Amino acid sequence: MRFLFENNVLDGDLRELTCGGAAVPLQPQVFDLLLFLVAQRARVVSKDDLISQIWSNRIVSDSALNSRINAARKALGDDGATQRLIKTIPRKGFRFVGDVREDVAAPPPPPEPGPAPARAMTDRPAIAVLAFENMSGDPAQEYFGDGISEDILTALSKQRWFMVIARNSSFTYKGRAVHIRQIAEELGVRYIVEGSVRKVDNRVRITAQLNDATSGSHLWAERYDRELVDVFAVQDEITNAIVAAIEPQIHAAENFRSHRKPPASLDAWDLLMRALSHYWRVTRHDHEAAKVLLERAIAIDPNYGQALSVLAVNHMFGVHLGWAELAMVAPAAEAAALNAVRSDHEDAWAHAALGCVCFSTRRLAGALSEFEQALALNPNFSLAQGYYALALSYAGRSRDSFDAAQKAIRLSPRDPSLAIYYGIAGYARFTERHYDEAIALAREAIRHRGDLTGAYRVLAVSAGMTGDETLAETALGELRRTQPNISLHWIATQLPWVNDADREHYLEGFRRAGLG
Repeated sequence: MRFLFENNVLDGDLRELTCGGAAVPLQPQVFDLLLFLVAQRARVVSKDDLISQIWSNRIVSDSALNSRINAARKALGDDGATQRLIKTIPRKGFRFVGDVREDVAAPPPPPEPGPAPARAMTDRPAIAVLAFENMSGDPAQEYFGDGISEDILTALSKQRWFMVIARNSSFTYKGRAVHIRQIAEELGVRYIVEGSVRKVDNRVRITAQLNDATSGSHLWAERYDRELVDVFAVQDEITNAIVAAIEPQIHAAENFRSHRKPPASLDAWDLLMRALSHYWRVTRHDHEAAKVLLERAIAIDPNYGQALSVLAVNHMFGVHLGWAELAMVAPAAEAAALNAVRSDHEDAWAHAALGCVCFSTRRLAGALSEFEQALALNPNFSLAQGYYALALSYAGRSRDSFDAAQKAIRLSPRDPSLAIYYGIAGYARFTERHYDEAIALAREAIRHRGDLTGAYRVLAVSAGMTGDETLAETALGELRRTQPNISLHWIATQLPWVNDADREHYLEGFRRAGLG
């Protein structure tokens, strides 16, 4: 059945919305919502109806529901103010109020011979999570291994960087001796997560490993030994640890794969992976290299949300480290972040990117809101957790900032940005005037990354406030090496404090350290 209204055609069989004959891109969930509203246009559709039909009775926040309604309106050229087609009925629900004609869709004509379709612009890898093997010898313990596997699968699905094979497919191999390469071929995946669970008395040992099925190599493996004081708490902790470790390993493998391709054959995904490898290195040269690669990826696919997100984050990180002028890059960064959110409202990276832009442009409330949205979409997103900690510190919430930074460190202890998280934790301690702790955390950051500008800032101001002239002089020298344009004027004008007292405290630390 097709539904015709205004200049639009909503085709339920083809799952397509067109306007004036041109296809209108819609996320699958938004399409389902719109189709349901149009099909049920004779009545008011309640929130419970939508949750039952679209979300299969899962718990859904009002903000998530409203975002889908807004996306459906936007696709039709409608909005929440005019409500020309989708009307909100206060305290009741929603109703589609446009004039609709129904039509039975004719079968499409056979395609004319032509050139082969182009390869997908973003050749995302696919990953399968196999059921973890129960090594306990007790069939009653099957639930625990299955629970771990299902939680990992669900959490990985929130990453949006790769396609995750559904449980009903990956769990069919449970209890069967099948070679990983055969599983990969049958499921069409590049990476496979497998593991085992062994429970003895009140202790559990869980092993997990990530395999590259095409090469047969193990990319990552870890073992976790825990006491089962709270089964579900242990399950959550280990799931979070495994998921946080897997994403950077896949990025590294994909970057290695892209470097084995001829330059002329690189697609947008390859360019994005190469850009990320530069982004994580946190140097001025790599900052510029990442920017060039991301712009090439976006030239191939202008609506590539992940490349747009990383470009926005890269721009703003350059500003924070003194490598770029805010006024020069903020407009392009904000445009990229907004396009990323429009491309995929459910992508945590898109909201983190917009949060970075809001942070650097002194919209701290907006930054905190976007980072919180990113973490709601993907609680294991350590980068968003780290930037959330940074925004909290400049918003004057030092205790919350320190806790958030510690959580980022726990989430991903092998994260490429680990040094940054230690630096943020150090700054939070500085704002609370725990200078010795701030120095220790800054030194830990520098131990991980010897050229991290932010860590040298924290070290310099903390040494300045403690009166350690030798340390202050050393830290300031290293800071000038990593950020030659550092000055009191730059600090006062470029960093987005909410409270003047926090800015003055930071400036005083630099004055005592000897910065003019």
